[in-house]
Amino acid sequence: MVTRKFRKPYRVKRKKSILKNRFFLFGFLILIIIGIITYFATFASIFQIKEIQISGNQKVQRENLENLIWRKIDRKIFIFPTKSIFLTNFQEIKKNLLETFPKISQINLKRKFPDILILKIQEREPLFVFCKPRSEREISLLRGKNSSPCFYLDKEGVIFEEVSGNGEQFLIIKDVRSQEARLGKKVIEEKLLGDIRKIVLELRETEIFIEEFTLFEEKIEVKTLQDFEVYFNQKEDISSQIQNLSLVLEEEIPLPNRENLEYIDLRFGNRVYYKYRK
Repeated sequence: MVTRKFRKPYRVKRKKSILKNRFFLFGFLILIIIGIITYFATFASIFQIKEIQISGNQKVQRENLENLIWRKIDRKIFIFPTKSIFLTNFQEIKKNLLETFPKISQINLKRKFPDILILKIQEREPLFVFCKPRSEREISLLRGKNSSPCFYLDKEGVIFEEVSGNGEQFLIIKDVRSQEARLGKKVIEEKLLGDIRKIVLELRETEIFIEEFTLFEEKIEVKTLQDFEVYFNQKEDISSQIQNLSLVLEEEIPLPNRENLEYIDLRFGNRVYYKYRK
């Protein structure tokens, strides 16, 4: 008797369709939701910027500010225009405002949903008039007047507006150093500007009133309204030099003796030199 063995027929296991995979369906659903939200945030009318509110501007014209901001707001995604409040690049707008309008010192920009931008600016206030003679030879020609190029300088040492007309209510700083003078640029470092302000206040206490400053690489030259000059070393401590000045004025150069005084030189430590006109 012959016994035959039969193999069970091989059954091919069918793969489940990817469309029936719940993880795929969940991911696809998430993508659809993100796409809808993105499209709505980018192109929906309710989120298109319709108004720019500006405050704090006195010298910078509102229209000029608005025009620049609208140019940065208006953009295209592929071929579709949008002014979406979500796509507004605040850093780019701030950078362009500061570069275009040197009179602006600080910017606060924020969104007011759903369709308003709020811009608050702070403008620079003049502290001195800053003049840039082309050479040391020109300095004598600029005595007591604002010669071009002259600019208003703020408390941060930034020049922001060319002087047109009368700037005589501000002390003049003439700078013959090699650096470039460009609107919106810091032309006097913080320490030096602090020293200049200290000199103004301290000399006023000794009844010396300043007409103008001239900045050299190491020397600060101060021209006084009493028609004599005081020389400071900007590389050394200004407070010590002012103290030496006070002592020499009190002990050796009282008010009656200052009429023919030509200069006082404080640049050599505790040694103070002064000269009278012949």
